[in-house]
Amino acid sequence: MAAEIHSRPQSSRPVLLSKIEGHQDAVTAALLIPKEDGVITASEDRTIRVWLKRDSGQYWPSIYHTMASPCSALAYHHDSRRIFVGQDNGAVMEFHVSEDFNKMNFIKTYPAHQNRVTAIIFSLATEWVISTGHDKCVSWMCTRSGNMLGRHFFSSWASCLQYDFDTQYAFVGDYSGQITLLKLEHNTCSVITTLKGHEGSIACLWWDPIQRLLFSGASDNSVIMWDIGGRKGRTLLLQGHHDRVQALCYLQLTRQLVSCSSDGGIAVWNMDVSREEAPQWLESDSCQKCEQPFFWNIKQMWDTKTLGLRQHHCRKCGQAVCGKCSSKRSSYPVMGFEFQVRVCDSCYDSIKDEDRTSLATFHEGKHNISHMSMDIARGLMVTCGTDRVVKIWDMTPVVGCSLATGFSPH
Repeated sequence: MAAEIHSRPQSSRPVLLSKIEGHQDAVTAALLIPKEDGVITASEDRTIRVWLKRDSGQYWPSIYHTMASPCSALAYHHDSRRIFVGQDNGAVMEFHVSEDFNKMNFIKTYPAHQNRVTAIIFSLATEWVISTGHDKCVSWMCTRSGNMLGRHFFSSWASCLQYDFDTQYAFVGDYSGQITLLKLEHNTCSVITTLKGHEGSIACLWWDPIQRLLFSGASDNSVIMWDIGGRKGRTLLLQGHHDRVQALCYLQLTRQLVSCSSDGGIAVWNMDVSREEAPQWLESDSCQKCEQPFFWNIKQMWDTKTLGLRQHHCRKCGQAVCGKCSSKRSSYPVMGFEFQVRVCDSCYDSIKDEDRTSLATFHEGKHNISHMSMDIARGLMVTCGTDRVVKIWDMTPVVGCSLATGFSPH
């Protein structure tokens, strides 16, 4: 069922501890059980499973439950041992798991959506189960009565969700590339603001309630940090992935952001440095360096008897430039550009060698990653995806041993 990986920890690299295999279809979610050597998984094969580590070092399913529809989302509340499973048919089902994680009792079904459930969050304080779905809405239902309390609809599929338990603010990402901030009330809600910055559908969100920062990952392969608490609209762009960013986790203690992409890329970003905000791209009818006209500037082309040029943009200053004036490429990590991007000649000359020092580390998960979660206290991470494999990682070599004081992975 699951193999224990006997590999020696290597410096500054995630260590693969275990590989769990057994699902017959894509694993949509995997969650580590706090203070236990256990994992809860949900899959398109219509099963929810609880895996416990045996004395042999292997993980075996102590609970194997088949659902009526493929499982698309999962939430687990450890203190009350409640499991919420979102399904492809739009329903959310609640279970209670026994103290020894060997038995799971069905509690109730919530008719939350008309289509696939994409994310679930349970709030014990309000007794709400909040969820998003492909029916283009966020819903919140009462876990005491099972009744629908409220719904809010969007223009496209709602893909991911985060929630601030103190203020009852919900962050919803959608397929149009927009993030909506909502204030949820008992029977109503109000839109606080919308955030636009991605050029692709939002795939994941992470909310840090301490620093009041929101992180978003999208199909444009980028991560954006939004300063919600500062209300300045300050955004930081992080570009280092080569595929859709599927999962995020911010480590408040060490000021690091962990991000995973669907090609198996795992990035750890150092957010404890002074970063620069990427500039807005400027528009111009001619190159802002050599003043040659762009191809739509018919008048200047006629006046100067020259052919129009294609417009490009310098990633460092944002100016509109021609290809000749932006022939060089450079990384610029302080602005989030971890690989080489187009810069104008003057900006290229201004970038020193030390400015190109990377502010992130990149690692290979060596499998498709569609979901990731972390047990920050123990420095553990679990990843899963369409290859049906669940992997458990020791992240302490990458994110620092202070996160996992007293924890021995082997």
